[in-house]
Amino acid sequence: MDFLVGTNAGVFSGESGRPSAGIDGRGVRQLVRADGHVYAAAADGVYASTDGGQSWTRQGVDAGEVWSVLVVPDGGGALLASTQPAHLFRSDDSGATWHEVTAFLDVPGSERWCVPDNPIGARALTIATDPFDARRYWVGVEVGGVIATEDGGAHWSVTEPCGNADVHLLVAHPQHRRVLFATMGAGRLDMRTGDAVVPGPYRSDDGGQTWRYLGTDLNPRYARAMCLDPRPPHALTVPAMPDFRSSVRDPGGAQAMLFRSDDGGTTWRSLGDAEHTPSKVRLTAVTPDPREAGSVLVGSESGEVWHVSADARWDRLCDGLPPVQALLTYG
Repeated sequence: MDFLVGTNAGVFSGESGRPSAGIDGRGVRQLVRADGHVYAAAADGVYASTDGGQSWTRQGVDAGEVWSVLVVPDGGGALLASTQPAHLFRSDDSGATWHEVTAFLDVPGSERWCVPDNPIGARALTIATDPFDARRYWVGVEVGGVIATEDGGAHWSVTEPCGNADVHLLVAHPQHRRVLFATMGAGRLDMRTGDAVVPGPYRSDDGGQTWRYLGTDLNPRYARAMCLDPRPPHALTVPAMPDFRSSVRDPGGAQAMLFRSDDGGTTWRSLGDAEHTPSKVRLTAVTPDPREAGSVLVGSESGEVWHVSADARWDRLCDGLPPVQALLTYG
């Protein structure tokens, strides 16, 4: 199985460990594939590859660090890119040119978006699209909430899942209309006081208008990465850790766990083996294995990539890379 690894120092081939040309040294937050291209969300813009990720060319977005790239379904080469500071950009020519979606910042309360103690400002970390309606998509802002449009970006609304505005990742269900999953932190909007917000996974059944918390039975709960298998039973896999600082450098390590749900987040089970119950290293990326429903690839802060089967068998695929931030598999 071929796969690419996005790290805090470029992109690497998972099979050979070779670094890709043209993107070395850049922090890479996301990798996506569409129409013969691979796109990377990187620290200094969007990059594209036409040779399966062996070499890369910068495509633009000169507005801070790019955290997410989305290929608009049936969009004729349309792309979206989100950044820190929190802005949204669109390309209608496969990344050759970009323009800002200025209406995104017209949503009420955008002036209060923030990352506590970070002078650069809020991060638009994630973009998800409705598989049944390409004009409906969502942008998750850390810390700002879930920002939604139903008309292709002309108008926007905002929700805070259960009062939590610290959005890390959004994933839409491939088969069930308007079902949306989120991973959340515990950051406060404008560092305001009030009831504590709870990190972990959340679910919406109405396109992001209302939400419910899924992490009551998880220990630990703090989550960033997540993946949803496109094949039945649509396994939802979430790495979790005690808090945003958890690391292999901590006494006792990161204390991270890998959890899976086969029923949309109602119940969970651990995918940890003896070495990873808990894991001493932080688990930083996860993606479905295209060969086997329910199995995943998992990346770590220590530069390892593991294959984890549906019955919790862990096999190391590569190691010795920089800290892993994104994974992309080929069948």
